[in-house]
Order: sequence, then C-alpha cells, then structure tokens
Amino acid sequence: MHNLPAAAPSISVRLFGSLEIRRGGVALTAADLGGCKPRHILEILLLNLGTPVSKTRLIEMLWGPDASDGAVATLESYVSGIRRAIQPGHTKTGPLRTANSGYVLDPALVDLDLSRFRGLVRAADLAAPAKAYVFLSEALELAAEPLLGFELDAEWAEEARTRHAAERVAAMISAAEAATFLGRHDEGIRWAQSAIRLEPLNERAWTGLVTAYELAGLPVQGLSAYDRCRRLFSRDLACAPGPALQAAHLRLLRRRADADSGFSEVLAALLLLWDRLHGSGPQSPAVDDRLGENAGKILDSFLQSVRATA
Repeated sequence: MHNLPAAAPSISVRLFGSLEIRRGGVALTAADLGGCKPRHILEILLLNLGTPVSKTRLIEMLWGPDASDGAVATLESYVSGIRRAIQPGHTKTGPLRTANSGYVLDPALVDLDLSRFRGLVRAADLAAPAKAYVFLSEALELAAEPLLGFELDAEWAEEARTRHAAERVAAMISAAEAATFLGRHDEGIRWAQSAIRLEPLNERAWTGLVTAYELAGLPVQGLSAYDRCRRLFSRDLACAPGPALQAAHLRLLRRRADADSGFSEVLAALLLLWDRLHGSGPQSPAVDDRLGENAGKILDSFLQSVRATA
C-alpha cells in the first residue's frame, strides 16, 4: 500500500496586538524565526498576503539605502530560516513560496486575522442591515488592538497601521449606521463617537452621530453634536458641514421647537427672515400674519434674554 504524501502545513497568525504564529498546536516566537529581521520579512509578506514581494523591495524596506552588497544573500538565508520554522519538511509545498524574483505567502495556507477582518467588512457591504451589523461587530472586536502594535520603529509598519486605521474607522461608521437603522440607537451613538475620536474631521461619522441622536429622540444632544462639528470644521477646514448634516440639523431644530413653544416661535421668525433675505420659496406654514409683522421684535427679545443670562 502506497504512503500518501503528508498535507502541506498551514499556519495561523495574529497581527493585531502582539504577534502570534501557530503551526498546528505549536506557538512560534521571534527566536524560532531567527530574530528581528526574519520576523520583519514574514510580517511584510503577511501584509501582502497572496501578492509576491520582490527581493529588491524587501531589501529596500528592511535596510534602505544602507543595504550592503551581500543583502540578497542575507535575505535568502533569512527566508530559508523562516521556511524551516513555519513549514518544516515542506520547503516547496508550504505557505511560503518563491515567486517573481521574490516571495509570496499562499492565502489558502495562512489564517490571518487581518484578512478575516477585511473579509467580514466585505461581507457586511453585501448583507442586509441586521446581518451586516453582526459582521461589522465581529470585525471590530477582532481588530480591537492596534495592528502591529509591537513594531513601533518600522516605517512600513506605521504605513500599514495608518491604512488599517482608515479601514477600521469606516467599519465603525458602517456599524453606527446599521445599528441606528435597526433601532439600536445607543450602539449607533457609541460607534459614531468612537469613529469621531479617531477621525475628528470625518463628516460621515458626525452625520451618523447626529442622525442617531435624532432618531433616538434626543434633539438637544444632536444639536450640541452639530455645533461641535460646525465649530471644528470652521476652525480646521474653514468650511461648513455638508448638505446631509445641515439637513439633519434643521430636522433637529424643528423637533426641538415642537417641544418648546417659545423656541418654536424664534425658529419660525428666523426662517421667515431668511426667506425674505434670500427671496426663496413660499413661507413656512408655521408663519402667520402676526409673526410676519413681529419677526424682528421676537428675535430682538430673544437676543436680549440671551445677553441677560450671558
């Protein structure tokens, strides 16, 4: 009876938080890989999973302009050590392959947490809101710790962290929108706030926050959030929020006015004077003849009361 060839080994890798490499039930350390530079080579290949990275590019990333004439031989020696560590006895059939004058990791043989994060986000883009929210929550939980957080000095690692940070913020905003759509307003507010902390000038995140407050029946908090956004955009971008956010702001003003007759009258007076100033469309139904005659007085009285409490 012929002996069947052993299956090519696969590895499981975690890049979020501390690097962790597992081959079967065996945990590998940087020492098992041969030190700092071999670890960097493996991490670079993992960040480009499935895409060949040339020897020239690896040398440039690892040694920069200070690379010696023997850098190619040194690189090849390091790669041989990585192969022995992650695929012992399977030099040609394991995850690490030679390709296009460089090296590539076979995605079919590597379970990478970064790839799972991206796969969940892609699945969410194609799913209905309820399922999308499940996918996004799982992705964000998986990526709770920084990507390559242990590689603080490598420029290529910082570039990867920057790219991933943008992906993570986009996933947070999508989670906020899905949660709000599903009526889970507290979660929508939390995800939008998390996105804003990471990207304070992200207008989509602010729109998600203001909309979540609006649908949660919290107009005062929504108006406060809009005001913070408006001030921030004016200071840092020299512009106002876009049409979607301004529309949400107007809806909040009207909801706030519905709960306060005095505020409602002030808002109606403002709208009337705005229409007159810009010569726009028909008057609001809330504007009656008395208001048309006294809009200026209403606003003057309001401003006097504001000054008295300032």
